[in-house]
Amino acid sequence: MKRVKRIGVLTAGGDCPGLNAVIRAVVKTAINEYGYEVLGIRDGFAGLIKKNVFPLTERDVSGILPRGGTILGTSNRDNPFKYKVEKDGKTEFVDVSEQVIKTIEYNEIDVIVSIGGDGTQSIALEFYERYGVPMVGVPKTIDNDLGGTDVTFGFDSALQVATFSIDKLHSTAESHHRVMVIEVMGRDAGWIALHAGVAGGGDVILIPEIPYDIDKVAETIERRVKKGKRFSLVVVSEGAKPKGGDVVVKKIVDDPTMPIRLGGIGNKVGDEIEEKTGMETRVTVLGHLQRGGSPSPFDRLLATRFGYHAVKLIHEGKFGQMVASKGNDIVNVSLAEAARNPRRVDPNSDIVKMAMALGTGFGI
Repeated sequence: MKRVKRIGVLTAGGDCPGLNAVIRAVVKTAINEYGYEVLGIRDGFAGLIKKNVFPLTERDVSGILPRGGTILGTSNRDNPFKYKVEKDGKTEFVDVSEQVIKTIEYNEIDVIVSIGGDGTQSIALEFYERYGVPMVGVPKTIDNDLGGTDVTFGFDSALQVATFSIDKLHSTAESHHRVMVIEVMGRDAGWIALHAGVAGGGDVILIPEIPYDIDKVAETIERRVKKGKRFSLVVVSEGAKPKGGDVVVKKIVDDPTMPIRLGGIGNKVGDEIEEKTGMETRVTVLGHLQRGGSPSPFDRLLATRFGYHAVKLIHEGKFGQMVASKGNDIVNVSLAEAARNPRRVDPNSDIVKMAMALGTGFGI
């Protein structure tokens, strides 16, 4: 095996709290523990396409632990295998992966640490399998939907924002005798809605994994009214959908490399609840508030552990792997397992059954 001298690190996909903590841990561990050089790659894989690479030192990562976002920048648009270009007034998607290989070779990068979610790790996996590029993944996403790991960093911070927001809405809902609908992120996974809904005392929780019946939702709210509870909190995941229906799409982007933009389910549910129950219903969409700000202590620690163990994997020559959390331990799983087996809420899980036992409605 070729001796590693220089590693590159990139952050790709959506931003979230904890990215800087990983970068800091990678740089400090690489330099102090193993004597590696570290190169930062700007804006995800776009930096490898556009040759935007620069040295990262301990000084560069000093003081970034509590900062949100990423000092490297990020992008969820620049898949080297399907790269958007304008040619003769038309949009085309071409394979520029060989440009990435040239950048890697020119900068003498021996291995790349790819920090990101399923899209990022899928690209890393393709470079590993097609070109043999040594890759080590670090799982990042507020959605907590990446395979192979019990939890991703960024989730806890987003969960805190969502729960805090539900707490805020609770008092105004109770004061005005209203139904408050709060739409949270999560895409095809209901982890944020489920955990924040339970932690915040949500009366109804709607998640993608359990298609809902709006009549059942209304019944739950009306049952509360009969018990003297003249308000309700409804937590809706952006990917929730009615039985036999589909997700609500905010905008369809004419770009096959980009996922559809979800959004609007909260307003749909709110309108239907008001129509069926006659209760005044207001909707709050948290959106990108869940992505921003300083990482929680849990995410700082988890991200730092991930960064340290990613460099440790490099030293051990274990490429094509991703660091992962299993119980209290940090382990490694294949990039294939991480990218190809998304993690979803089990409708029969203990936390769902517990919430139902407490009287929480899931629209079923």
